[in-house]
Amino acid sequence: MRLARVALIWAVLAAAIGVPIAAAMASPLLAWRGPVYILAGLAGMIAMGLVLVQPLLIAGYLPGLSAYRGRRAHHWIGGALVVALLVHVGGLWITSPPDMIDALLFASPTPFSPWGVIAMWAIFAVALLALLRRRLGLTPRTWRIAHMLLAAVIVTGSVVHAMLVEGTMETMSKAALCTLVVAAAIKVMADLWARRKPAR
Repeated sequence: MRLARVALIWAVLAAAIGVPIAAAMASPLLAWRGPVYILAGLAGMIAMGLVLVQPLLIAGYLPGLSAYRGRRAHHWIGGALVVALLVHVGGLWITSPPDMIDALLFASPTPFSPWGVIAMWAIFAVALLALLRRRLGLTPRTWRIAHMLLAAVIVTGSVVHAMLVEGTMETMSKAALCTLVVAAAIKVMADLWARRKPAR
């Protein structure tokens, strides 16, 4: 029974991430796109999936992983998230530098661009703080607060960005993934906050 539950949880997570990606890769709109653009889009979708995985790992909600392994996986997947983001942005830069310049300068006419850029800088900020945490002398409490605030920005920016983009991603599977990202983030933040409140 326990093994079936573990398998079900991992299967649901794999489907939540894999189905939107598979649907997007089957989109007829890709017929008019070059390989660099397709790779950039795929990297963006993978990054969205990793945003879902991250809170589940740090809160220990994924079965079969100890608390230590969950934290280690959280660190490594954070690095993978940065790489996926760099591929996403770099590919879009190669395919259309003027559009990327407008996006980075918050001058793009497309409503989804600023949300993506905000999420991007928040991801870079978390990665930088994680690398420099000891050198900056951040206390565990300060690190947790900064991390949670930036995580909220990442989730909000990523979800709004994804929902506003009208492209290869199929609407329903994309909406389901975004809903799960928001739900996971809210649940984990609420639980972590409750654990750290002093008992009365």
